Amino acid sequence: MPEQAELDYILRQELLSHEEIMTLLKEVFIPLGFNKFRLTGGEPLLRPGVVNLVKDIASLSETKDLSMTTNGFLLSSMAQDLYNAGLNRINISLDSLNAEIFDLIIGSRGRSRWQKTWAGIQTAYQVGFNPLKLNVVVIPGINEQEIEDLAALSIDRNWHVRFIEFMPIGNPELFTDRAWVPSEEIRDKIRQKWGLNEGNVTGNGPADVFQIPGAKGTLGFISQMSECFCDRCNRVRLSADGWLRPCLLNETGQIDLKTALRQGIKISKLREQVHQLLEIKPEINFKQRESGTVTGTYHRTMSQIGG
Repeated sequence: MPEQAELDYILRQELLSHEEIMTLLKEVFIPLGFNKFRLTGGEPLLRPGVVNLVKDIASLSETKDLSMTTNGFLLSSMAQDLYNAGLNRINISLDSLNAEIFDLIIGSRGRSRWQKTWAGIQTAYQVGFNPLKLNVVVIPGINEQEIEDLAALSIDRNWHVRFIEFMPIGNPELFTDRAWVPSEEIRDKIRQKWGLNEGNVTGNGPADVFQIPGAKGTLGFISQMSECFCDRCNRVRLSADGWLRPCLLNETGQIDLKTALRQGIKISKLREQVHQLLEIKPEINFKQRESGTVTGTYHRTMSQIGG
């Protein structure tokens, strides 16, 4: 989180309700061909009733995959219930194996959160989330010296470690002249120590997936800064307060589905609006916004929009 930010939490009545989310899934998104869903945030485990939401989405016959991205802090007490409810996969943020560095990155104030996050990871694996994915944002001068240690987590366990290039969203004080560590540089460090296989495994999303020879798990590299993947992005984001965006990091073209639902706009019209947004998705992406070909600013930090 930004060090000095005043957190402006969304009031509960401004969030999409459980029923509104299910209505949008069943009557708008699924008829348009969506069948893979991910619950993220902010932090999805803070949402009241999130286990019941998982259960209801998992129970839809059209749902082929249901996953979650979480910071893991509340996971140790909820992992079993989420697994029982039908959650297929889980991604957990783990930017460091060093408690002090971990707390520095997440902006923890006071009591350390590393131990509870690590306990959440262990519990999730024990209850049956296998494989388990760990998301690592590599920040120059902060945690890049841990690349090999974090990669090693994939050797003895079926854990999929995803290295993500740091992005300039809400953290300008960290985005200095060297800004991010390119994925190829991260791969080189790992390659020099163990070697690295490629081309044998694929994922659902934007990661390029590799494997240390003989490892049980895999290593993924999400390279939005150095190897932009906008041209093959297949995702849209529905925010907790009801905004649909074709690009995670660009507010251009967004649709306020919550207000439309509450004003009684016909579902058929909403479905058509979403269809039109999908048609123009290739023209609305982070790469074009950064190059100046798409105007507009982004007002949310990565701590608000999740992964």
